[in-house]
Amino acid sequence: MEDDDLQERLRAVLKGCARNGETIAYLELAHAAGMQPPHLVHRVTEALEEMLRADHAAGLPLLAALATRKDGLIPGRGFFWLLTELGRYEGPPEGDEAIAHYRTLLAQATAYWSADSAGGHAG
Repeated sequence: MEDDDLQERLRAVLKGCARNGETIAYLELAHAAGMQPPHLVHRVTEALEEMLRADHAAGLPLLAALATRKDGLIPGRGFFWLLTELGRYEGPPEGDEAIAHYRTLLAQATAYWSADSAGGHAG
């Protein structure tokens, strides 16, 4: 399966996670979206950065927040670096401050993207 419709496939998987109230690790997300090697995690994180930028520009909760490192606690450092670049976070990419900020973003994303009436975005 090619990456031509990767954003659409990733969004579908992440919306399912939102409806189930769960996060998903990058590699698991890549597999669930039908991605094939090589460089799965690298490619999925690049696509998530693109998604994060698009949701930010549209003023939407960040669907990419549902994707995490393999430990499932929070996204990787790049997530927080991009938030800082976009003016949405000022702090370290790890630790208590990052976790607290992430939990807020995750709650917003889960609430919005799990709703079937979320501007036609769910489903």
